[in-house]
Amino acid sequence: MFEPRNHQAPTARLWSLLSPLGAYAPIGLLFLVGLPMLSLSRIALMLWQWDRVAATGIWPDMLLQGVRVDIIQLSLLGLPLLLLAPVLAMHRTWRFWRVLSRYWVVLSVALLALLEMASPAFINEYDSRPNRLFVEYLKYPAEVFPMLWNGFRLHLVGGTLATIFVVWAMVRLTRAWLTVAPSWSRLKLWLTWPLLALLALVAIRSSFDHRPANPALFALTNDAMVNTLILNSTWSVAHAIYGMKHEARSSEIYGSMKERDILQQVQATRQLLQDTRPLIGDQDIPTLTDQKASIRRERPLNLVIILEESLGATFVESLGGVPVTPEIEKLKEQGWWFEQLYATGTRSVRGIEAVVTGFPPTPAQSVVKLSLAQNNFSTLAQILGKQGYESEFIYGGESHFDNMRGFFMANGFSRVTDQNDYESPVFKGSWGVSDEDLLNKTHERLLAKHAEGKRSFTLVFTSSNHTPFEFPDGRIELYEQPKGTDNNAVKYTDYALGQFVKKARSSDYWKDTVFVVVADHDIRVRGDSLVPIERFHIPGLIFGADIPQRKVKTVASQIDLAPTLLSLMGVDAKHPMIGRDLTREPDSLPGRAMMQYEQNYAWMEGQKVVILRPGKEASHADYDPARKHLTTAAQPPENGKAMEERALAHVQLGAWLYRSQLYRLP
Repeated sequence: MFEPRNHQAPTARLWSLLSPLGAYAPIGLLFLVGLPMLSLSRIALMLWQWDRVAATGIWPDMLLQGVRVDIIQLSLLGLPLLLLAPVLAMHRTWRFWRVLSRYWVVLSVALLALLEMASPAFINEYDSRPNRLFVEYLKYPAEVFPMLWNGFRLHLVGGTLATIFVVWAMVRLTRAWLTVAPSWSRLKLWLTWPLLALLALVAIRSSFDHRPANPALFALTNDAMVNTLILNSTWSVAHAIYGMKHEARSSEIYGSMKERDILQQVQATRQLLQDTRPLIGDQDIPTLTDQKASIRRERPLNLVIILEESLGATFVESLGGVPVTPEIEKLKEQGWWFEQLYATGTRSVRGIEAVVTGFPPTPAQSVVKLSLAQNNFSTLAQILGKQGYESEFIYGGESHFDNMRGFFMANGFSRVTDQNDYESPVFKGSWGVSDEDLLNKTHERLLAKHAEGKRSFTLVFTSSNHTPFEFPDGRIELYEQPKGTDNNAVKYTDYALGQFVKKARSSDYWKDTVFVVVADHDIRVRGDSLVPIERFHIPGLIFGADIPQRKVKTVASQIDLAPTLLSLMGVDAKHPMIGRDLTREPDSLPGRAMMQYEQNYAWMEGQKVVILRPGKEASHADYDPARKHLTTAAQPPENGKAMEERALAHVQLGAWLYRSQLYRLP
């Protein structure tokens, strides 16, 4: 029988209750102690911050989703014991198993308690549960511990004593486990293990959808701090540690440059591009620009950006691609059409970063996923919010993917619409509802906003052109067989866009709205050159309202769209974006673009290209847009060194602004 030898002790009775779990009893105790402890901590924090919690109106959901997060974290902590049990929970190694499992549970509960104890002080200081900063500070004990002792002595002493008490209590609680004899046979242990392993996997994923749960899934409100209360601090810190490897001083792989010199090069580049907008000279926001709209309007226009998944120039016939976007080919005659627009990277979040924030690329992950950009990071939504605009993100899939929901809700967006908000969609695939459903929903939301008289910014992100390329039958004449190819999926997305534009033209909101169609990146970006620039070439189109026809021939980057749109909309703004306002720029300028391709960074001015590489000399090349071919130069051009300095400054700029949290509004 599974019984401790001391039948009278209260802890012995506890282990008797856990006896049906056999060798897995310590994991059961971890949940038995951990779930109430984490829930009580969450309730206490919510009561402490009740004014902000109550304002959201979702406190029951917070408690329910919080338990879900706690189950994820406790399953992660119990997983090592679960994996080792079939090997160590045998009769010959039973004594070792008891000791190992006991102290693993004691330390796990102590970790949970320690981070929960640290949460109030951290929230009070940083308006968030412990995150990346919590871990970063551990690197600097000589500076941090004196700060804690001088400024947070009560918290430090109280938290330490409370954690010691938890360890003492857990040691006493688990003492009886050391007297328990094995009760399961080896066969029973091995037969139950697959089922428990499957349950642990399901609990850790916490989702049967396309992607496992992550912190962005629990960003349910506009208040970033309240969203962190839904989590527990251990899970928050764990995700921060996971993301830290991508956000170190990433751009220093190309060399170093002083901050003063970075700004001088940025200024020199503005002069080269004949950019007359003044930098304000704010020390706290080095790139803060005072932009007066070049187009004056009685009432600023609304904005709709349709970000097309993987829609490279390879799918646009007039840009040298296959003829699968006839609707875009029609629309390009009715607005601004970019002939040489280039993506900044190869991932959707990089495209979002460039289009929505105007932030330049770096070798690190997009700021959409990085911890220091999860609050008070400048976006179009924040800029327009100061002008009375409401901002919404509309997506057909799961909005917590790539932390989109978390980033948007923390940085100016007031609403997120995703696959859970579609009733009876015409088609639902692996990546969510079809682009047809997405754009129908967009039309519905724009009608509602117009009826309410609200100024609005709407970001729409398509997904049908994503492997496995699923879309409804009977909508298009297939470009090729079989059905599930990228060319067919793009053609379907283009069809959905055409249907949307037809409805928009006949709607009252058309005359008050600027529309943008732009790709996040091309599909399958690859090539045999250091940077396959031809695969960074993307379509870009601005139309609607009174936008005139214009072919933009200059080399342009995704980061140039946001400043340009502000002028076309008639919006004056102070912002930190370094992109160009193309409404002020003559067509004769060669222009510039920047592209991050894995560890290589390309800076292109007209047809001249410099490519920065880690640990190597910069490479110079010439790009022929007609042939879509990059030719390495035998030697640097006359202005090659100056180009290298400009390239290094701009890739360093992004890392510096992010690291120092200087990319924000006044």
